[in-house]
Amino acid sequence: MQKILFLCTGNYYRSRFSEHLFNHFAAQHELNWRADSRALALERGINNVGAISRYALLELKLRGISITPEERYPQQVQEEDFQTANLAIALDEEEHRPLMIERFPEWVNQIDYWLVHDAHITLPPLALKQIEKNILQLVDRLQDSAPR
Repeated sequence: MQKILFLCTGNYYRSRFSEHLFNHFAAQHELNWRADSRALALERGINNVGAISRYALLELKLRGISITPEERYPQQVQEEDFQTANLAIALDEEEHRPLMIERFPEWVNQIDYWLVHDAHITLPPLALKQIEKNILQLVDRLQDSAPR
């Protein structure tokens, strides 16, 4: 099983939505991939309530994806997470590249960057729709590169 790592600032909203949505599509398409997610700056999520953003929960539910009551709380990325991931994606290059340079400079150019802004810049339904579009393109790419 190959591993994809989604990164955002607090591992509460964008990366968690990405993790669950990717795993849903990967199972549907029988991909040999599994997603996980982490925070680049967990300390910035001090106002987050609960394990996962209500925006992410709502949009996942609208897509028929349910989250268990035992959902884990956000986690800070560690060096080992990069080492064990086959692919890592930071969800907002403008926000996350500086954090990568500051905290994990040796990995800054080894991950992919998308451009999906946080809720204070882009309304959550629009941001999560963009993430879904990016994930569907990623799933297609991974399917095309899968051994037959």
